[in-house]
Amino acid sequence: MPRHDLPACPNPDLRLVRAPNPSAMTERGTNTWIVGRGAVAVIDPGPADEAHLAAILAALGPSERVSHILVTHAHADHSALAPALAQATGAPVLAFGTARDGMTGAMADLAADAAGGEGLDLAFRPDIRLSDGETVQGAGWSLTAIHTPGHLGNHLCFRWGMLGFSGDHVMAWSTSLVSPPEGNMGDYRQSLARLADLPWTALLPGHGAPVTDPAARLAELAAHRSRREREILAALQAAPATPARLVKTIYTDLPARLHGAAERNVFAHLLDLAHRNMVESDAAPSPAAEFRLVPSKRP
Repeated sequence: MPRHDLPACPNPDLRLVRAPNPSAMTERGTNTWIVGRGAVAVIDPGPADEAHLAAILAALGPSERVSHILVTHAHADHSALAPALAQATGAPVLAFGTARDGMTGAMADLAADAAGGEGLDLAFRPDIRLSDGETVQGAGWSLTAIHTPGHLGNHLCFRWGMLGFSGDHVMAWSTSLVSPPEGNMGDYRQSLARLADLPWTALLPGHGAPVTDPAARLAELAAHRSRREREILAALQAAPATPARLVKTIYTDLPARLHGAAERNVFAHLLDLAHRNMVESDAAPSPAAEFRLVPSKRP
C-alpha cells in the first residue's frame, strides 16, 4: 500500500497517499492521511483528481472502509476531492465550516474589496461542522479538532494522541502563506502559540515531510514572523511603501515567481500592525495602498 516516502512511520495505524499535484506551493503534493484500520478516517482528501481518488481507495484493505472524511481547511488542494470521496464511500465530510467561516470582522469587511489568495474552495460544504475541542471517534482511533485560524479562518489541526495533523499551519519544508482577507496574521501567530503549549511527538503536515521536532519548529516559525515584522517596521522608518515595494526591499534573495505570495504575507503583517495601531495607510487598506508608521511609533 502506498506510503510515499513516509520516514519512520510514527504509528502503524497511519498511511500516507500523496496527491500528484507538486508545485512551489504544495511541495511534492498534498498529503492525504489515512488513520486507523478497518473503519478508517481520511484527513485531507486533496485536489479533485480521479487518479488520486483511485489511489486512496486502493490503499484500503479488502475489508476496510472509510467512515469519516476530515478536512483541515477549504483550499482546493486539500478539500476539492471530498465530495467525490464521500460519494464513493458514503462517509460524511467533517470540517470547521466553509471557506469563509472563521473570518474575523475586519477581514470580513476587507473581503468585499479584496480577492485574497488563490485556491479557495468556495463550493466546499461539510456535512458535519466541528467545533474547537470536539472529538471524532472511530474504530480504535480518536481525533480532536483544534481550531487554528491564520492560514485560513476555517483551519483545523487534529490531535491523535501525541501526534498532530497540522494541515498548512505548520510544515517542515516551508512557512505558511497568510493571504488576507481569508488569512489573518494575528490569528496565525496566536494559533502557533496555542500549538506550542501542547506536547507533541510529531506533526504531520498537509505538504512535505513530518515535523519531527515540533517544539523547535513552532518556535522557529514564531521567531520568523517576529523577525519579518521587525524588517517591515525598519523599512517603513526609511519611507512609506506598498507591500510590493516592501517585498523588493526585504526579500532580496526570493525568486520573482514567489513575489506574489510574499506580497500577501507582507500585506497580512501590515494589516496586523494596523490593527495594533503601529502603521497606517494612505487610503483604505489594500495590497496597493501605501503604508507608513503611525507618527507616535516613529523613532
